[in-house]
Amino acid sequence: MTKIIQWINNLTGFSNETIEKLLNSIAIILFLWMIRLIVIKIVRKKVSDLQIRYKWQKNSIYFTVLFGILLISRVWFQGIQYLTTYFGLLSAGLAIALKDIIESMVGWAFILWRNLFIVGDRIQIGNHKGDIVDIRLFKFTILEIGNWVDSEQSTGRLLDIPNNMVFTHVLANYTKGFEFIWNEIPILVTFESDWKKAKSILNEIANNKVEHLSKSAEEKIKSANKKFLISYKNYKPTVYTSIKDSGVMLTIRYLIDPRKRRGSEQTLMEEILTEFSKYDNIDFAYPTQRFYNNLNEAKNSNKP
Repeated sequence: MTKIIQWINNLTGFSNETIEKLLNSIAIILFLWMIRLIVIKIVRKKVSDLQIRYKWQKNSIYFTVLFGILLISRVWFQGIQYLTTYFGLLSAGLAIALKDIIESMVGWAFILWRNLFIVGDRIQIGNHKGDIVDIRLFKFTILEIGNWVDSEQSTGRLLDIPNNMVFTHVLANYTKGFEFIWNEIPILVTFESDWKKAKSILNEIANNKVEHLSKSAEEKIKSANKKFLISYKNYKPTVYTSIKDSGVMLTIRYLIDPRKRRGSEQTLMEEILTEFSKYDNIDFAYPTQRFYNNLNEAKNSNKP
């Protein structure tokens, strides 16, 4: 060992004391790493559950790093005069070893401080959407919506999401401040249909069924304007007209409570089906193939 220390001293110029501490630190790291590998090997032989294996693997890294920092710190810093440095390095080591946990704790404080959401809010963070049902120190829980279920209704699954995701992912709150969202229902009618009549029917249905929500939305927006810059000129239901490949598209746009979106769509669609069935000159469009005979169907100005 003395010869090795002397050789490193000649090579690097470090003092013998520094070299000895370096060798002791390397020995501690190798020892702890070997212990971890042995523990992991035993766990893999004794435990068949992949989730438990994964927890052992992750936790063993945390404990290895933590004990490594404690032991190496004792090698490098001895005596009462080094306590400040020792505890500083210990804190840094803990921050590295428990990075995700500490970030989640800070995320929890940030959620409460900025009032990002509360229990009952509907949010989307990353690819996950749902209603907040619980907020804890390290994670929050949502009741999932959407996914394989249409119109953002509940799937019945509870998703636990780490609080630190609020720092790394875009957060959308459906219900904070302004408690309504814009919803659209596209209705496609054929080119041969009386689209003006169809549009008049849709306007009447929308005004009868969802216009009352516009007044509530206007009041909510005025309240939200105290904190957010939200401004709409028109709160009433509107029907927009556009042309598609298969016909004339009439799109109903209206304000709705996010949780009542599917129910409102059902109410409006049933009313539309009932009203359209009364008219022979209004038909829903769908992808079709048409053969056009120019001699028989062309306008008079184009006929020979």
